[in-house]
Amino acid sequence: MTFEPIETLAPAKVNLCLHVTGRRPDGYHELDSIVAFAEVGDVVGLRPVADRVELAVTCRNARVSAGSTTVVVPAGTANLAWRALAAGANALTGIPGLSVSLVKYLPAGAGLGGGSSDAAAVLRLMKTLHDGGHPPAVDAAALGADVPMCLDPRPWRAQGLGDVLTPLTFARDLPVVLVWPGRPVATPAVFQARSGPFGSPVPETALERLATDPLDALADLRNDLTDAACRTEPAIATALAAVQGLRRCRLARMTGSGSAVFGLFDDDDDAGNAAAELAHRHPDWWVRPTRLRGSAAQ
Repeated sequence: MTFEPIETLAPAKVNLCLHVTGRRPDGYHELDSIVAFAEVGDVVGLRPVADRVELAVTCRNARVSAGSTTVVVPAGTANLAWRALAAGANALTGIPGLSVSLVKYLPAGAGLGGGSSDAAAVLRLMKTLHDGGHPPAVDAAALGADVPMCLDPRPWRAQGLGDVLTPLTFARDLPVVLVWPGRPVATPAVFQARSGPFGSPVPETALERLATDPLDALADLRNDLTDAACRTEPAIATALAAVQGLRRCRLARMTGSGSAVFGLFDDDDDAGNAAAELAHRHPDWWVRPTRLRGSAAQ
């Protein structure tokens, strides 16, 4: 079987809120989150090759140094895209070889879901090879907890461990500025630093308001890991304060367990101007104006 090379965007994943509602007997936390996907991300390509399966990674903005910290994209079997490629190729028949090119524009270690989105993009591309036939039977959840939601990059309510998914639709796309101060933070360390009582779930009234006024709906929500993350990595607090201080920023919040933060705006011009101002003041930070998709892809 032969085919023309194909490619797709692996968009950044943004947790617009993250309520920590409890803890299970196995030690994992119960979560309630609203997730959206940006119009920026990595680019994943697929092409046929002879008698092998391979992954080629090119980094554009994925290697970032801040002080003594350097984050490097994993290679080989440590990379979720490679694991998705291997799993999908094992399930496919009639294709002598596959090569995946992964061009990283998202910084590694920022908490923007790059690895999960890359893996999902690989699976989406492999599905297109079947032209409506049976796609490769791959357990996306076995690759990572966030991979299933990344298979369909649209707004979701993610509950439980992030595996209970309910589709959402916003009234419109949301102009946003994504910011990473160049300091990674480990998710287990943030959860370990969390203290105090657990929070309430996302109210149904807020979910309903997403369809009419998403900024107003999101303003009443929260990220229950913010304090713990800022204690673990003070650069997050610095970035969050900087975004909160941007002109015409309607809402600033940390995404997931950090260390990236975001600011929401009323329109693209406001977001673009704010991003330019912030990048000028902090040239060592990763700053991108973009949009969060408010609905499923057409």
